[in-house]
Amino acid sequence: MTAPRAGEPGVSPMSAPRAGEPGAIRARLPHLRLPLLACAVLGAVGIPAAALLRGPAGAAGVAAGIGLVILSYLISSLSVAWADAVHPRLIMSVGLVTYATKIVFLGVVMAAVAATGWPGLPDLGVSIIVAVVVWTGAHLTWALRSPLPTVDRSPEH
Repeated sequence: MTAPRAGEPGVSPMSAPRAGEPGAIRARLPHLRLPLLACAVLGAVGIPAAALLRGPAGAAGVAAGIGLVILSYLISSLSVAWADAVHPRLIMSVGLVTYATKIVFLGVVMAAVAATGWPGLPDLGVSIIVAVVVWTGAHLTWALRSPLPTVDRSPEH
């Protein structure tokens, strides 16, 4: 059995390694487990369904869409966790630069794919939308179930 980690239910957020300590980035990523699992389930259901209904191009489109969403959120999570582990004041600037870079890159890739006339493009677009909703719902579920830090406002402090 492994030891509990910061961010998991019942574990104090204050027990996370501080910036610069070993494990600082990993301790800031427990929120990834549930959304990754939810997207894996979506892929396990969506890809075979698309293959049956829309053929190989549809299945490839669904797989690519789910993969792009996972990659996008992983890049964001890792960059923000890195920034927080290095120095918390970097979070906003790193997050915004990462977001802007991802949006530009996704726009260029989607335009290039659209220019090819690939028949899996509609499936790609729909699966991106569904995967974003699934990821966001799973992340929200994780956040609502995670313990919130509290502050003792007793008069003696």
